[in-house]
Amino acid sequence: MKKRVTAVLVAAGSSTRMGFDKLSFDLGGETVVQRSIRAFAECPLVDEIVLVAGKNREFLEQQAAACQKPVQVVPGGATRAESAKNGVLAASGEIVAVHDAARPFVSEAVIEAALNAAALCGAAAPAVPVKDTVKTAKRGDGKTVPEGCSVTETPDRSTLYAVQTPQCFDRAAYLAALDELDEEKARLVTDDCSLFELTGRPVQLTQGDYANLKITTREDLPRPEQKEGTNMRIGHGYDVHRLVEGRKLILGGVEVPFEKGLLGHSDADVLAHAVMDAVLGAAALGDIGKHFPDTDPEYSGADSLKLARRVAEILHENGWKIENIDSTILCQRPKLAAYIPAMREKLAEAFGLPVDAVSVKATTEEHLGFTGEGLGIAAHAVALIEKL
Repeated sequence: MKKRVTAVLVAAGSSTRMGFDKLSFDLGGETVVQRSIRAFAECPLVDEIVLVAGKNREFLEQQAAACQKPVQVVPGGATRAESAKNGVLAASGEIVAVHDAARPFVSEAVIEAALNAAALCGAAAPAVPVKDTVKTAKRGDGKTVPEGCSVTETPDRSTLYAVQTPQCFDRAAYLAALDELDEEKARLVTDDCSLFELTGRPVQLTQGDYANLKITTREDLPRPEQKEGTNMRIGHGYDVHRLVEGRKLILGGVEVPFEKGLLGHSDADVLAHAVMDAVLGAAALGDIGKHFPDTDPEYSGADSLKLARRVAEILHENGWKIENIDSTILCQRPKLAAYIPAMREKLAEAFGLPVDAVSVKATTEEHLGFTGEGLGIAAHAVALIEKL
């Protein structure tokens, strides 16, 4: 396609239904609007980009600063249709691609298919077949929808398509259609293609993509990003205890036969302690020394799995749930492979997890260091937690 193309990204909305500025939401290193800009900047058919702004003009200018293609920011209007019109008026391309800036996952293939079709027939838009059965209904007296609605018809789903953006047009035809649209018909415009349909101009549908969704509410955000900000955290725990005679060796709640045990105020379960610290650390809730101090006689000889159950309760009380645990025991002797399945089961039960969410590994240290010389046993643990 040899015609000059302008991408018009409409970004003048107020994000009322989202509750925060959806265009500034971090999608993993770039914002929603940056990702939308990049999609068109990387498309070889696009020559320039017009951003249509509301009160966020300064923000959009900052977001577009790194774009390698010409970018201009223009003011939006009172409605989405007016904002799109302002963008098209500012465009210099013969073909315009009007896109919702809140659709950051649009692919190059979707963009190019719509542009090429518009160059041939004047107007085109990507679309996907509707997956769900759709009902038309008469609204009743209910205060909410669909409560109080009565079904009037079930349209043939095979004829229904969900239309996406970019909706692409011959710019001259778009402006001519605007001039022909009377006030009554203008109220019927629901998307940019409606402008062509209401003035008797054909619109061609091209292949869309179900991934090309519009972010309108929090439910539209990629999981696990539906809550504002990050809702998953990782914590690390480490513990070490000296091996001494006259003590039982308890690891992960399992008594391991050995001539020595670990020295500590409680049962000195080094594995359980490391896991508890990882879980508490992920939620920034301190460590086991804070919650179960070794100066308190109540915890003398305490069963660490009981303490682990209490840690799980503390996490839940603070609005967190544990997703998985991974741990490693550093131990020269004894060999632990035969006892690891039981350790996983006991830790899983204590933290309220399935066994396949708890990993326990063991390694020697080739006779190096404190643990390698058999003077003690250490453990590392990592925990992933998620906001409830």
